[in-house]
Parts: sequence; structure tokens; C-alpha cells
Amino acid sequence: MNVTKYIIMCGGNYEKWKTPKQLMLIQGEPIVARTIRLLREQGVTDIAISSNNPAFDEFGVEVLHHDNPYYLPMGSNAKTPWLDAFYPTTEPVCYIFGDVVFSPAAIKTIVETETDDIEFFASTPPFAPIYFKKWAEPFAYKVVNTKRFFEAIEQTKIYDKQGKFHRQPVSWELWQVIKGTPLDKIDFTNYTAINDYTCDVDWERDAIKFNEILDNM
Repeated sequence: MNVTKYIIMCGGNYEKWKTPKQLMLIQGEPIVARTIRLLREQGVTDIAISSNNPAFDEFGVEVLHHDNPYYLPMGSNAKTPWLDAFYPTTEPVCYIFGDVVFSPAAIKTIVETETDDIEFFASTPPFAPIYFKKWAEPFAYKVVNTKRFFEAIEQTKIYDKQGKFHRQPVSWELWQVIKGTPLDKIDFTNYTAINDYTCDVDWERDAIKFNEILDNM
């Protein structure tokens, strides 16, 4: 089946950003506004933003106030669990990562991909020539079996406390738990791959790079 509800994840606190990075301008348009526009162009009407920041109240979609404690202090790698970023719901939903600059084709792939369980979307090697990072990045989760999804989140937290992961678990580790693959190695072949310029923004220079890419297309 397919899902009709899309939640753009814009929670957390990143002190290294003057404004939330989901509001960085790409060709004059905030990243989150760009994602909303691309979803609407694919016929999606049920769109929400998950955030407690009032800066996201101005985009014409429902804002789901969610206690997401994810915190990245200035000049530090310390943070609280990212796994709490998913807005809790029992309704089938697609979680869209709010700091990702999506291509129209990437959003089309996400919207048109059907699942009866859980599907994950991310880049994968070998990367497209236009992709400017050297590592894979996650983009979205499409969740029909919400019970299994949130059970996997809690199991991932347990594995983290047991020291099963080499780093604090994020989307990749969660996907390993969902798929039952070995926890010490990421399998880049068992999800829906998106290979174009689609990627997230980690630094202000990334937004500059995206503007250069899109200005030359």
C-alpha cells in the first residue's frame, strides 16, 4: 500500500547554526518550503512539519509539536538520542528528513514507492557524479507497520546501551535493526536507492554547493 501522510522532520537544536538548517535558502527558497512544494507537485496534500520551533509556523502546513531532545552543542560531537526525532503516530506515515535538498525525481520516487511494512530511502555507492559527498546519507522512512517501527526504535536504544554499535545510533543503525542485518556493518543494498544530487546539509558551505549545482542545471 502507499501512505498519504508526510511529516517533514525539523526538530532538534543545532547551536552551530544561526537559524535552523532546514531554513537555509536554496535558490532563494527555504529547504523545508522546497520539500513541501515538491511533495505538492506529486499530489501530496497531507503534509506536516514536526518541530517545536515557531520558525516553522509560517509554511502553510500543520506543525506537530514534538518533544525532540536532539541537541548538538557548538563545537561538540555530544548529543542526545536522535532516535526520538520520529513523531509518534499509529497512522501510516512517510518521515521526510527536513535538512535534505531533494531533487524532484527523488521526491517522485519516495511518493510512488509502495510498501506493506517499512521502507528506507538513502543514497548508496557508487554515487552519481553530481553527488558531492563521499558517504551515503539517509533521506526518508516510509512506515506502514508503525508498531514494528517504534518497537525497532526501542530495541535500537537497548542495543546502544549494550554497546552494540560503534557510534550513537541514527537512521542507518535503526534500519539495520529493522532488517535484522549485522550491527557492525551497514548494508548499502537493501533499501530504495536515490542517486542524484539529493543530499542533506551539514554546513553552510553545503547550501552554497547546492546553489551552484542547481544554478548550472
